[in-house]
Amino acid sequence: MSMIGALPAGLIGIAEAARRTLPPVHLWNPPNCGEIDILIRADGVWLHEGSPIGRKELVRLFSTVLRKDPDGYCLVTPVEKLMIRVEDAPFRAVTVERRGEDLVFVTDVGDETVAGAEHPIRVALAADGEPRPYVHVRGGLEARIERSVFYELVEAAERDAAGVLGVRSGGVWFELGRDH
Repeated sequence: MSMIGALPAGLIGIAEAARRTLPPVHLWNPPNCGEIDILIRADGVWLHEGSPIGRKELVRLFSTVLRKDPDGYCLVTPVEKLMIRVEDAPFRAVTVERRGEDLVFVTDVGDETVAGAEHPIRVALAADGEPRPYVHVRGGLEARIERSVFYELVEAAERDAAGVLGVRSGGVWFELGRDH
């Protein structure tokens, strides 16, 4: 049965639970049932068979059962595991807010993440030398920090004793960039 068409009863139950809390996907060890033609593009758009998934609720549901395993990204339920493709990171960090000493990111699927030791910020460099910032959301899943949000971080950043630009959150210093 396609996970896009009529939703399996187990997935509907998970959706109801997801409204309250995230399902314990890390505890589930179902058999790999193959692949489903879902792609999360680098711009955050979820596609099924090449067409955007227009229902935000469905994208949110799928995001709650998304897991990153050693063999790749997958959607899991207690009874099945379906591999999907992800071009960059599965989520986008679309806002950031300073709450006391913490930086709180909100993703395009509604997850809130407080940057800190368990949810680090990292900045990779693209082939063209442009920064590609990410924040860890959960279980090895990251959100690419949107350009406008990264600019907010840079604007709020400070330089450490070595002149490295960074921000502090959750008691941890995160480097955003160095002068070259």
